[in-house]
Amino acid sequence: MAIRVKSEIGRLKKVMLHRPGKELEHLVPGDLERLLFDDIPYLKTAQNEHDLFAGIMRGQGVEVVYLEDLTAEVLSGSQELKERFIKEFIEEGNVADEKMKEAIFSYLTGIQDAKELVLKLMSGVRAGELEAAWNRPLVKLLERDEQFILDPIPNLYFTRDPFACIGNGVSLNRMYSRTRRRETLFGKYVLENHPEFAGHTPFYYRRELPYSVEGGDILNLSNKVLAIGISQRTTAEAIELLAQNVFADETSEIQTILALDIPAVRAFMHLDTVCTQVDYDKFTIHPGILGTLRIFEIRKGDKKGELDVAEVHASLGEALAAHLGLDKVTLIQCGGKDIIASEREQWNDGSNTLCIAPGTVVVYDRNYVTNQILRENGVRVLEMASSELSRGRGGPRCMSMPLVREDI
Repeated sequence: MAIRVKSEIGRLKKVMLHRPGKELEHLVPGDLERLLFDDIPYLKTAQNEHDLFAGIMRGQGVEVVYLEDLTAEVLSGSQELKERFIKEFIEEGNVADEKMKEAIFSYLTGIQDAKELVLKLMSGVRAGELEAAWNRPLVKLLERDEQFILDPIPNLYFTRDPFACIGNGVSLNRMYSRTRRRETLFGKYVLENHPEFAGHTPFYYRRELPYSVEGGDILNLSNKVLAIGISQRTTAEAIELLAQNVFADETSEIQTILALDIPAVRAFMHLDTVCTQVDYDKFTIHPGILGTLRIFEIRKGDKKGELDVAEVHASLGEALAAHLGLDKVTLIQCGGKDIIASEREQWNDGSNTLCIAPGTVVVYDRNYVTNQILRENGVRVLEMASSELSRGRGGPRCMSMPLVREDI
């Protein structure tokens, strides 16, 4: 199967990344909040750090593929598909003027190399680039050449969010913010048209559905148990629809979905910013959520399309252990018992680890307090540089989309 992800810790065999590109250089201070950034990463260093990240995984035997390459492979095979993708991309780019849409379409279809086109779509289109095709003289005089007609998409290097692998299927997500919704178009065209995925990948959610859900909130605890965060960016309504579709698929092994209600604030953004699995019986956890967390168990109802939902009156550790068939699990606190270190390292994604084999994780080097605690708990820690990538508020798990893991 092209997609096989039935745990968070099974040995990682294949992963999809996006190497940061010029979209990061197209961030400016006035657009940071709208584009969901707190700062502007330095691209050259960010790329070096990202290459190190990919290199760590390759060194552990992981096949690394890139979103930009997969998309280019799809578009290079069909002119009709290429034009359809461009039209859909422009339509969702918040361009109201029909003549402007025509000008952008003419410009983009003129880019012959598929990889170059994909990178241009990711990095944004400025007014000055459309001069040859633009014929609205008053508007042209008022437009600044450097003004973006199609915004850059700087969050794309967080490949975890646009879609999520669940068993042998996917949730093609509706992103919370309009800023990020075009990201899922790349996944849509790859999953529906790339020969590796097309025709044999079940969809458990579609980007056209009305409720937001993002991949950082979806954790495969086992082949039978899925955990989903009710968060700032994933709604309870989306979880219900996703659960109905998962349970309706006779090929799915999922029997239980745990919905974890976490505070809807930017610092906690997704479930994987406060909790990730690092071994069979070990999880990182941000202690700040433990006093506020509510847990709900979702199972298939007696009638078609119905769900059986009940609140779980147990601690997070007890709930995780019970659903994993363990006597207990160890919750490794981000920053330990030092409140200052805990808050600082959680902000820098100390809880956002990427497990590439049971007990082996990739982490940001800057979270040295948490990393040492992981080592003391028997976890093998592979550190990566993170001065620039961390400015986007996402860690190694956020930056990776596992496509194939060994079963455990």
